[in-house]
Amino acid sequence: MESEKNVIGTVLETCSLSPRTGFHREGICRSPNQDLGVHGVCSVVTEAFLNFTKSRGNDLSSANPHHGFPGLKPGDRWCLCASRWKEAMDHGTAPPVVLSATSEVVLEYVSLENLLKYAEGGDQPH
Repeated sequence: MESEKNVIGTVLETCSLSPRTGFHREGICRSPNQDLGVHGVCSVVTEAFLNFTKSRGNDLSSANPHHGFPGLKPGDRWCLCASRWKEAMDHGTAPPVVLSATSEVVLEYVSLENLLKYAEGGDQPH
């Protein structure tokens, strides 16, 4: 099986193991066929983003022990849905993106140009 690529064309890297993220909580922002939300954007969540997504009905800052979810705090890395990240970008609250850990499938929803604008400190393609 060929490794999934990131948006800069190299092997998709781990986004976060603490907290454990990804559709299958394997730490990687893969987007398997059953992932209808396309959880492919590895982001460093910010307070502005957490407030924005909560206002949209998805509270990522509160723990949900029933689902093994610890709740996120600013600075945590998390695999976000491509459509929610784009919505946050359109509203000026998109969090930084870790390009090396963001799945290439995201490019079907968000342009590389926009992802580059939000690249986390120095995470630019070489």
